[in-house]
Amino acid sequence: MDIKTLIKGLHHVTATVNEVQEDVDFYTKLMCLRLVKETVNFDNENVYHFYYGNEIGSPSTIFTTFPYKGQGVRDGVIGTGQVYETVFSVPDGALQFWTKRLKTQGIDARIENRFGRNFLIFDDPSGLKLSIVEDDADKREPVWSTGEIARENAIIGIHSVVLAVEDTLETMRFLNDFGYDIIKSDDKYSLFETVEKGAGNSLILLDGSGLPKGINGLGTVHHVAHRVDTIEDSLKIKAYLEDVYGISVTEVKDRKYFRSIYFRVPGNVLFEIATSGPGFLVDELKDELGSSLKLPDWQEVRRDQIQKDLVPFDR
Repeated sequence: MDIKTLIKGLHHVTATVNEVQEDVDFYTKLMCLRLVKETVNFDNENVYHFYYGNEIGSPSTIFTTFPYKGQGVRDGVIGTGQVYETVFSVPDGALQFWTKRLKTQGIDARIENRFGRNFLIFDDPSGLKLSIVEDDADKREPVWSTGEIARENAIIGIHSVVLAVEDTLETMRFLNDFGYDIIKSDDKYSLFETVEKGAGNSLILLDGSGLPKGINGLGTVHHVAHRVDTIEDSLKIKAYLEDVYGISVTEVKDRKYFRSIYFRVPGNVLFEIATSGPGFLVDELKDELGSSLKLPDWQEVRRDQIQKDLVPFDR
């Protein structure tokens, strides 16, 4: 069975972060992403799950966080077996704006050239590794822009995700079967794309020789999700991974805004496969997205207690 065309590209990246307020402020006020959904971790309702993205939270634009401060979670270690860096896409010519903006906010940033492009690399308040790259071919809509950042400088979505692994050859072979074809290599980096190609459909594999082994915790990415059209596609991929690779894949998880399965790939990075729909408009109007706490039906009955246990924050 060939599953290569079932994976369309990226869906979202989910990270474990520190404080609630600093997380919201950084991603909505400095990065000027939209908070498209305020909900809770469905597996730990004492912790928020924030979804940041474009105007409607389109798949491939979504960056999500679990603010775990005060929940007894250790500091993580960024290293092999993890998403090492999340890359955001901006229009051609916007990198100068972001370089100045980060500097003005006291954030250290540096330029690194990969594959003939300049990447502006910096950390978020929890220590997550982020970068911004210009891509004039990225035409995804609808871009979220505010009075502070004009459309010509606004972040479009996630451009690509950097995976750090020790055995790059084994991971390369897996990615090729999974739906990502290698496009080019540059020093310690290799670029992969799905059949849909380009921004939002790309992975970068980093040779992690010399890096520490990644440890999940505060300041690390928990998983990267890849999008498919339907849950039937997810189940085909699940069967393939179990039969051909002997990989243990979870049963389908209902995440309300999409349905998911999870597994670890060769190289140990945690992957999710998520359906493109139904999306974030199932329980809020477009103009109201992210304006109040939303819960799935099975948690709605405990709303009062859930809200009482959550740390309040200012938008």
